[in-house]
Amino acid sequence: MSEAEGAGRARAAVARLSEAVGERRRRLGTAMGEARRQRRLLLVVVCVALLLDNMLYMVIVPIIPDYIAAMRGGGGAAGPSARAGGNESGGGGNRTLLPARYPPTAGGNEDVQIGVLFASKAILQLLVNPLSGTLIDRVGYEAPLLAGLAVMFLSTTTFAFAENYATLFAARSLQGLGSAFADTAGIALIADRYAEEPARSRALGTALACISFGSLAAPPFGGVLYEFAGKRVPFLVLACVCLLDGLLLLALAPPCATGARANMPVGTPIHRLMVDPYIAVVAGALATCNIPLAFLEPTIANWMKDSMGASEWEVGLTWLPAFFPHVLGVYVTVRLAAAYPHLQWFYGALGMAIIGASSCLVPACRNFGQVIVPLCGICFGIALVDTALLPTLAFLVDVRHVSVYGSVYAIADISYSVAYALGPIVAGQIVHTMGFAQLNLGMGLANVLYAPVLLFLKNVCQMKPSHSERNILLEEGPKGLYDTIKMEECKGMGKSLRPAGEMEENGVDSYRRDLTGVSEEDSSDYEYS
Repeated sequence: MSEAEGAGRARAAVARLSEAVGERRRRLGTAMGEARRQRRLLLVVVCVALLLDNMLYMVIVPIIPDYIAAMRGGGGAAGPSARAGGNESGGGGNRTLLPARYPPTAGGNEDVQIGVLFASKAILQLLVNPLSGTLIDRVGYEAPLLAGLAVMFLSTTTFAFAENYATLFAARSLQGLGSAFADTAGIALIADRYAEEPARSRALGTALACISFGSLAAPPFGGVLYEFAGKRVPFLVLACVCLLDGLLLLALAPPCATGARANMPVGTPIHRLMVDPYIAVVAGALATCNIPLAFLEPTIANWMKDSMGASEWEVGLTWLPAFFPHVLGVYVTVRLAAAYPHLQWFYGALGMAIIGASSCLVPACRNFGQVIVPLCGICFGIALVDTALLPTLAFLVDVRHVSVYGSVYAIADISYSVAYALGPIVAGQIVHTMGFAQLNLGMGLANVLYAPVLLFLKNVCQMKPSHSERNILLEEGPKGLYDTIKMEECKGMGKSLRPAGEMEENGVDSYRRDLTGVSEEDSSDYEYS
């Protein structure tokens, strides 16, 4: 009888233990599902922040020329009535409704003012990025992203109520300060939360599509609201969206409440990343491929009017069709990267070759339909380069440094800022002294000559993932829910990456597998995929 009671108690204990383990697995599965939902919502927050930044960057295009002209004439703030009374560019009121990038204005002083105003954002962003990248590495991603959104909200509100050029310049520079934190922290947050491929490339591709859409949608958005509701309304609408985006970020990941940063490693200093030859090659490619776009935006409108007699609506619609090949380029690169991840360098080199060839074709165009083709080629090539090389920067940090991404994406932002700081100021002078054709041939040649440099990345794209410091920290045992979830994800990843037919051994290595899912021998047996 005692033996039967003992057996019953043992069965009951096993049942309770099995129920407890099952409950723990269910809770962990629920937590992992919530973590995946949270990272998708964070991706939405970042995409909205990037969309807002680029909309604010371009929404002033149809507003600022008339606004500055009205201030110069002593008329105060410009509005639809002021614009209807006279437009010195000869474009008429309809120009403000079209997505022209930098509309031409009369008078050299006015052109200089507009060029400096557009460049001031990129110049301040260029100066602040080294500091913002270091700060992001130290405090995490959420707090700098929130700070950047707050500064962008302040900048947008200042634009709405600006009454003189000095206030406009201050608002534009303030936007550069906010972008240095919001853009860098947002892209780095995506790279951190989407640590595996091809999810990382898809997420970064989505962010790039939002950047492109914001740049192209902002001028007609600002023009229509400016025409029918006044100057302040476009900025107030963007300010409200920015505020809502910041509140959503606070709800998802309160920066002051997050404890994940305490368990994260210390990032590699930005000056060490800058001298990494592989990162330097990628940064140079990002800067070079964006030069044609940055230099054509302020010059192509005047060239089209002078060389082909383009009308205002043609000038305004010049860049609109380019949005579609840009999105197509993002989609194609993401699919190719998922199938052949070791060829990221090739996609970037191909994109630079397409950019170079397209830039050289622009001066040969003789009508509006012809000029659309090379501009679409330039945007398609930029999509290839950006979508291939932005994830490569994170991969380089993973395999050569520490998996903290603030500084490396600050370097990427510096690369973009160099092109867009020089474009509005330098491009017009080059056209005046050398000619539009020479400008395009020089930009095209620079891209074609730089494309073979990306061969330098061929071997690094085939490197095996290192046993990063983050995983070593997690081997010490989970210190919180986030670490537990990451450890379980590592288990699943490690099991899927084990060579087929390999038998698990007993002893210490088996214990390490239980903790991390990957042993030292396993970590050297699989390729990056």
